[in-house]
Amino acid sequence: LGRRYYFGNGVLVDYAEAVKWNALAAAQGYKDAVEMWNYVLREKISQDQIAEGQRRAAAFKPGNAIQSRSSSPVPDNTVADSQTTASGTGFFITEDGFLITCAHVVQGANQVRLVTSTGTVSAKVVRVDSATDLALLKAGGKFSPLLVAASRGVKLGGTVATVGFPNIGLQGFAPKFARGEIASLSGAGDDARYFQISVPVQPGNSGGALVDERGNVVGVVSAKLNAAAALASSGALPENVNYAVKSGYLLSFLESVPDVSAKLKDANTKEIKFEEVVERAKQAAVLVLVY
Repeated sequence: LGRRYYFGNGVLVDYAEAVKWNALAAAQGYKDAVEMWNYVLREKISQDQIAEGQRRAAAFKPGNAIQSRSSSPVPDNTVADSQTTASGTGFFITEDGFLITCAHVVQGANQVRLVTSTGTVSAKVVRVDSATDLALLKAGGKFSPLLVAASRGVKLGGTVATVGFPNIGLQGFAPKFARGEIASLSGAGDDARYFQISVPVQPGNSGGALVDERGNVVGVVSAKLNAAAALASSGALPENVNYAVKSGYLLSFLESVPDVSAKLKDANTKEIKFEEVVERAKQAAVLVLVY
């Protein structure tokens, strides 16, 4: 639509509409739209038309299609059937099946199923904290948990990574690894609950463990900066601006469930090979399917 309005292909030329639809496409990561913005629209359209297009993009409300959260809609396939409404990532924190994901991943769920390395199992939602976007789930069985460390020791620029299940309809069901750094010790608007991270995340990464170089959980991947809002506000698309809930808030959340917090093991203080960090994160990660 952005191209059609710019070139007048099947519609009347409308540069503001071209900016609007191109901005919405670019906000969802469409590479051609980003290139069109950088090399065509920004150079050849007046600032007034750009401003109007950005205003229209900011006012556009397609339900939940454009959002800052990074859970993912799920298409029909052999694992997630037509009743599946969304997917995300989770990770085990105890051997007996307690796991963490984001509250927005399981919001409104009638049923939750987990795709693990050994098969698909049912899970129930035990507790949710919408203020910190955290949810505690329980599945039956024995699993490989991750260790949770206090986030107060995390430093700006520290290396972090996550293993999750982004865009399963496009990228498949195999776990995906992503690595980056702590870009800020606070989130959008200096929100102290979050880290800003340069780890590349996509829809479906929500709820994944953010681990440090010792394999400790220091955060929970939660959101991306809303690209459409950023474009409308600043005139520029954000590049790899993502957020994770700090593990300090996760530990506080778990204190409300003493039976679970008592089972958490002490964080690892020894240096280990990064390949082992990745393997541990992979073993603990699960695909969360919501019905």
